[in-house]
Amino acid sequence: LDEIEALSSIYGDDWCVIDEDEKIYCIKISDCLEQPKWTLCLQVVLPPGYPSAEPPIYQLNASWLRGQDYVELANSLEEIYIQNLGESILYLWVEKIREVLIEKAQSSDPAEPDNKKTSEEVDEDNEDDFLLDYQPVQEESVKMLNFITSESQEDEELPLIQHGNPITDRRSTFQAHLAPVVTPKQVKRVLEKLYENKKIASATHNIYAYRIYCEDKQTFLQDCEDDGETAAGGRLLHLMQILNVHNVLVVVSRWYGGILLGPDRFKHINNCARTILVE
Repeated sequence: LDEIEALSSIYGDDWCVIDEDEKIYCIKISDCLEQPKWTLCLQVVLPPGYPSAEPPIYQLNASWLRGQDYVELANSLEEIYIQNLGESILYLWVEKIREVLIEKAQSSDPAEPDNKKTSEEVDEDNEDDFLLDYQPVQEESVKMLNFITSESQEDEELPLIQHGNPITDRRSTFQAHLAPVVTPKQVKRVLEKLYENKKIASATHNIYAYRIYCEDKQTFLQDCEDDGETAAGGRLLHLMQILNVHNVLVVVSRWYGGILLGPDRFKHINNCARTILVE
């Protein structure tokens, strides 16, 4: 369920639920977002034993996909499953298919016509008086996300903190904050800095998760916090694991507006986090 929720957040309108009870889903995959040349629909059925004991049952749908192309792609998906037995693999499958589509788009193959339908929904309530300014992530800070360093004087430095675009739904507002971190001390410093802001400190929940890669031990140091929103921290951490991000802390603030959102609150938390991570 966590994987499905994370994938729904990652792929947005390209993720389609065909039958929730039977766990049948369809993901539309293309070589690019702007003007896609190659598109494929991956339909999957998740059996009761997935992911621990059974692989997904899948179907690849594309008018151009036949013969050797189909065999090679199917073999690639089988290989990914075998290499990751017992683990969630849908994200790996989708990105492998996207990689194949990008290769085809860059080759001399003729373009496959496709009418790409995009839908961007931005919900703003002009409540900027209590929200931090949206700050697009700078390229320099993105490079820092993948910069692995040992403990040094940088441990004492306050990392650059970015603030994402807020999402408002039924008077509840969600906003993500991100900072590159390489030690638990930096995590603590960033949290302390954020809580110095009265608006963030007054949020109903400040959910966070972080992942730090320890190069010497080749392991991850990771943790999360629900802050009263049961299971939200674990779901946020699972999203970060699927996206394979490391050396980063993500905090999602929620200001409760008095109307219960049900499961939609988790969708908004993940969407805020995914957007700022992708940026």
